Formats: sequence, C-alpha cells, structure tokens
Amino acid sequence: MAMRKVLILCLALLGHLATFEQWAAQAEKLQLVYQWRQLGESGNGTGSESVLFSSNAVLPDEDRYNAYGNLPMGVTHHKGFLYVTIPRRRTGIPATLNVIDMARNPSVDSPTLDPYPNLLVNTLRTDQAPDPKRIVSVYRTQVDRCDRLWFVDTGYLEYPGGAGRQVQRPALWVIDLTIHRSVRRFEIPPDMVEHGYGIPNIEVDVDPVDCGRAYAYIPDYEWRRLYVYGLTEGRMWRFEHNYFSFEPRYGDFSVAQQQFTWYDGIFSVAVGGTGGGGLPVTNERTVYLHAMASVSEIAVSNRVLQNETLARLGNGAYGRHFRHLGGRGPNTQSSSHAYDPRTGVLFYAEINRNAVGCWNTHKQFTPENHGIVHLDNVEMIYPADLRIDSSGDLWVISNRLPIWIYSKLNQTDVNYRIWRQSAARAVAGTICA
Repeated sequence: MAMRKVLILCLALLGHLATFEQWAAQAEKLQLVYQWRQLGESGNGTGSESVLFSSNAVLPDEDRYNAYGNLPMGVTHHKGFLYVTIPRRRTGIPATLNVIDMARNPSVDSPTLDPYPNLLVNTLRTDQAPDPKRIVSVYRTQVDRCDRLWFVDTGYLEYPGGAGRQVQRPALWVIDLTIHRSVRRFEIPPDMVEHGYGIPNIEVDVDPVDCGRAYAYIPDYEWRRLYVYGLTEGRMWRFEHNYFSFEPRYGDFSVAQQQFTWYDGIFSVAVGGTGGGGLPVTNERTVYLHAMASVSEIAVSNRVLQNETLARLGNGAYGRHFRHLGGRGPNTQSSSHAYDPRTGVLFYAEINRNAVGCWNTHKQFTPENHGIVHLDNVEMIYPADLRIDSSGDLWVISNRLPIWIYSKLNQTDVNYRIWRQSAARAVAGTICA
C-alpha cells in the first residue's frame, strides 16, 4: 500500500513537471530581435539624427531622405543575414531591398541596413526612366533551399495623391546569395498583368533534389490572380478562380483604433507538405492560399499549379482542383502565412488581432484547431510578414501600417520590430502542437 502511494506521488510529480514544462514552453513567446523608432536614426536608438544606411546614400535634393516614409514591410532570414524590404510608397527611400548583417549588429536597437545587392541597383534614375538593371519597389522576399533570393519588383511608385506611376514592367528577380548577383530577371508580360501595383508576395516551390526545377507562386490581390513562373520553362502562366476574391463581410478591419475597409484578394501562398488539407498522401505537395480580406483557406496540389497546359485551358479545366477548406475563425484576417515542415504547422500573421496564429495541418481545418502562439496589442501592431527559415525558425516583422496610413505614427515610440522563435517552441503547449 505504501509503495502504491509512493508510485502515485511520483506519477503526480511527473505530471506536474510535464505541465510546468508545457507551460514554460508556452510562455516562451516570440523573442524581439531588432526594433526601430524610425529607420535611419542613430544606432543607439536614442535620437533621430539620420545616419541613413551604412552606404551613406545620397539622394537628389528634390527627393531628400524621408525617415517617416521608410516603412519596412518584409523580412527573410538566411544564414545570419536579414533581408528587409521597404516598398516605395513615399519619396525619399534610398533602397527598397536591404540586408542586415546580424553579426555586425548585436544590439536590438536600430540595426544598420545596407542596400542589397548594392546601392546602385536600388537607386532610381533621376529621370525615372525604366532600367532593367535597377529595382523600383519590393514588398516581400523568399529564400529557397538553393541559396537564392526571390522577389518581385513591382516597378511601381506607390506615391499618394495621384503621384504614383509605373516606372517599368514588374519583374521577377532571382539573386544567387553565394555570389550576390542576379541569375534571372523575368519581366512579367503585359498579357499577364497591366501593372505591378497588386503584387505583395511570393512563394517558391523547389524540387527536393533538382535546383533547376523551381516554381514561383505570385499572388495578385488587385486582379485576384495567381501567377506561376517555371524556372526551367522560363515562362509564366496564371490561374483565376472565384476563391481568389475577398469576402465582403471580412473586409472591415480594426487595428490600433483605426477602422478601415480593404478589398484585397489573394494575398499569400504557402507550400505545405504531402497530404495536407484533406488531399490524399502522394508525392504532390499541398499549396495553401488565402485572400487578405478573408478568413478562409484554400488548398490545391502543386502539380496543378505547375501544369502550364491546364492553366491555359481555363477555369473550367482546373477550377474543381481548388478546395475551400473552411474558415479560421473571427478576426483572423492574415497577411503572410508560412509552413514549417518539421512540425507540419501553418503559421499566420493575423493583422486584425496583432497576433501570430497557427494550425496543425495534420488536424481537421476548424476554428477550434486554430491557435495563437503570440498576441501583443502594444508591440506587435500589424504583423506585416512572416517566414520560416531553413533552420526551422519563425521570423515576423510588425510595422503599425494602418496608423502610418490613416493617422500618424508617434516618432518617439518604437514602431518597427522584428521577432524570432523556433517554430517547434512557438507551438509548444498550444492546440497546434
């Protein structure tokens, strides 16, 4: 009898230890890596005296550096370097594509951004003439397993007050990060899209053994289309579907006391594993996609997207292959989402509740199976981008975009933050584990 009591006590203690470990793992939310009040302020984060970027970029007098206009949008990590984008939505932006050398920036406050691959490639011509050797405006990037950085240069100056213009054709870029040079630039043809205004994101699908067999999935929220580029084929084709549209009842947003309505359609694409989203387990991978003004998730096989012939046959040929999985729950509108192959979890940057959400793709797609790994209504206002790196780390950037657009940022507050956490630790203790 005494032995039985001892055994019960031991089991109870083990249970408490397991609960504590689970709680501790759950309590370890995303960790702050970098933060800025404004980009270009002094490195110690205590002042706004501009040291600009480490290249000491020089801008024309009529286009002086505009600290407030430099709002970071996308972040991608690769081998100790962070690639940060600043789309040209205002004048006075020296570089739209930048890199942070993390080894040279140990402090959390105001790390230095270097134009990538260099300043010249990021500099607009003074006459704003098209130049295929230069980048106009980039929103988000993706690094593949073959050390290549992919992104779309929208070619569009998104200046307010009717001052915006299409400088050059939108183009897909691929840069080899081992040599810091472009290895592919593909101008998106006019029969695909008239302008690059609505291209906010990119997802890359690479064959596990052949780097040459790669496809870029490029959503267009303005025209509600999905463009697919085949690296080997050197061509682009597109898909159109009613699932790519926004959902009217989810177009109303409330972020940091800013109420607004957006009509953004298909916004983010994430390549998942095999057999997810209710698809049969085969060598095909499930591709997940969703609109910004929506709480729905759509699934399709990557083999469907890679079929150029099927795409050219039209919606009647491929429409049934796109599956509506269901809704994620109220207030779960998301900008970017990304899949972690180690945990099988899909992570969401949930802009309407300043959170990072999750769903384990091995579970049924229901609101009850969606969890939250991080929520912060003070510091993580508007998570604008979310990526998983090759080490299984989750990276998020928040930028208070609605305040920047509809009100005025307090330039003495910390406005921009980059976060990191192991994907496995982020979901520990949640419904997504």
